[in-house]
Amino acid sequence: MGDVVIRVLAVVTAICCLSAVPAYAADDGTEKLFTFRDPAITESSGLAVSPTHDGVFYTHNDSSASPAFYAVDGKGRTKAAFQVQGAQARDWEAMAATKEPETGRGVLWFADIGDNLDGAWPDISVYRVMEPQTLRSTTLPATRYRFRYADGARNAEGLMINPRTGRLYVVSKEFAGSVYAAPKKLRTGRTNILRKVASAPLMATDAAYAPDGSSYVIRTYFSATLYQPSGETIAKVPMPELEQAESITYTADGTALLAGSEGPRSPVYRVPLPDRATPT
Repeated sequence: MGDVVIRVLAVVTAICCLSAVPAYAADDGTEKLFTFRDPAITESSGLAVSPTHDGVFYTHNDSSASPAFYAVDGKGRTKAAFQVQGAQARDWEAMAATKEPETGRGVLWFADIGDNLDGAWPDISVYRVMEPQTLRSTTLPATRYRFRYADGARNAEGLMINPRTGRLYVVSKEFAGSVYAAPKKLRTGRTNILRKVASAPLMATDAAYAPDGSSYVIRTYFSATLYQPSGETIAKVPMPELEQAESITYTADGTALLAGSEGPRSPVYRVPLPDRATPT
């Protein structure tokens, strides 16, 4: 998306976000966690904490990139780069990380859900990749799930998975955004239908579920909003000023958010959560 369009949308978002929703003022606990050092990471659009490797974070680039992702340590240094076999990277916009209940192995999900023409693609895809047990650059196979919205194609940049139920959700990026739920059981042999289950903030750029499933977060260019699984608002959390705020996830312990941005050598910030939204 062009810089001029982004600035216009950002101003509109800022105006529209002045609502009666309870706000949480970021305190001195907000800190820059690291900066991506790898020159190959130019448009960090998705962010996730490794479910099995301590201190490891995953990211991927936005559109016009190969189907690849990166494992990064707590100082922003790339530990490994992975190509995803059998995948396309039409417009990767988000990712999520979960654990297999049966084996405890990590699972990474990559969402090829961007559609800047709001209907250019007849369907969208999410790729499921088993998290590598060894952080060494290689090619990994993927399982592809195709999706279609029940109420028509649209642009989206948010992906989240409820760790309690395993259900996948896509969050659309629109002036009247929505949260869409996938079927309980995903199938590879046919297109899975996404159905609207809740509203989302204007121009949402990412989303994530808390590690314990007690809440989820949706972010925009300026702020993030916390929700109960029912869709009821908990609080708004101001975000640090970023060049192009694109990614968000929870820390492994669920007490803070990690917020990232596109651009070369982009930073990742740690933003504490209000007490009422942290695990007890």
